[in-house]
Amino acid sequence: MNLSEYKGIFVFAEQRDRKVQKVALELIGKGKELAKDLQTTVTAVLLGKDMLDEAKKLNYAGADKVIYIDDDALDVYMTEPYVHALHTVVMDKKPEIVLFGASAIGRDLAPRVSARVHTGLTADCTSLDIAQDDDDKEKLNLMMTRPAFGGNIMATIACPNFRPQMATVRPGVMKEAEYTENNKVNIEEYKVNMPAGCKNVEILDTIKIIQEKMNIEDANVLVSGGRGMRGPENYPILEELADLLGGTISASRAAVDAGWVPKDRQVGQTGKTVRPNLYIACGISGAIQHLAGMEESDYIIAINKDEYAPIFEVADVGIVGDIFKVVPALIEELKKEGRVVNK
Repeated sequence: MNLSEYKGIFVFAEQRDRKVQKVALELIGKGKELAKDLQTTVTAVLLGKDMLDEAKKLNYAGADKVIYIDDDALDVYMTEPYVHALHTVVMDKKPEIVLFGASAIGRDLAPRVSARVHTGLTADCTSLDIAQDDDDKEKLNLMMTRPAFGGNIMATIACPNFRPQMATVRPGVMKEAEYTENNKVNIEEYKVNMPAGCKNVEILDTIKIIQEKMNIEDANVLVSGGRGMRGPENYPILEELADLLGGTISASRAAVDAGWVPKDRQVGQTGKTVRPNLYIACGISGAIQHLAGMEESDYIIAINKDEYAPIFEVADVGIVGDIFKVVPALIEELKKEGRVVNK
């Protein structure tokens, strides 16, 4: 394989209901950082139907170029048409790196494309960097870091001998680039021949079931409870604190496994990755699995009676004390100061 033929960073721009998903914008932001080290460009690849306006948004979000494939077969995600289309683009354009969101769609699509182009794939990454190759100092490799062995260690993986280098990245981990409509619109409308054999099923109808679930990934303030909360009956004080701060509650895996808090509010390696402006950890020890999901928060306050709890290592402010004394005191002070923020 002639590695020098492969240039540029491609981001699969996932869309649902003809709307580009947030993880795509996050990956464009990270792609721009990686592109500086590689002195290359970032291209977003959008597959769908009647989505030219959404394609422009990818340029506004920082993509230097957008490859847009408009086809009826790509309107709603189906494995085979998407794999065929993206495989065709990758083989034609030869990108050096291809990034996917670690969503249900990304986790289905990425391994199939990587298998067809005969390259590796690192799944569920939480960090991406560029580093020199150990054997060839002139060659730069993508260093892909992900939790391993149940989250007890972080493994950094490289793919030095094959291209493209491919990874899926957890939503909420990377930071979006600045969004501006001053960016140049650069869209290539790419045509792919869809053979009949690449469509194994036909979608006759789509029925949407809307469930009221809290998307903690979008919250600016999270008050998170762990095993130290002792039971579900004690969560109202966290809810009250969160309401005063204009946020909502979340939880560690221990609290979710105990049935105290719904699964959709779990933060951590097996839950969601969050990046709020303020994260308050109450009674959370700070296992590496939990830290992987919240350590990129802008400001972290930890409350724990164990002064040696690992959570204090990542906290901006640590309070050693009894949660059931500290949190009510915080609530009282916020009320005195009139610091009530409407959601």
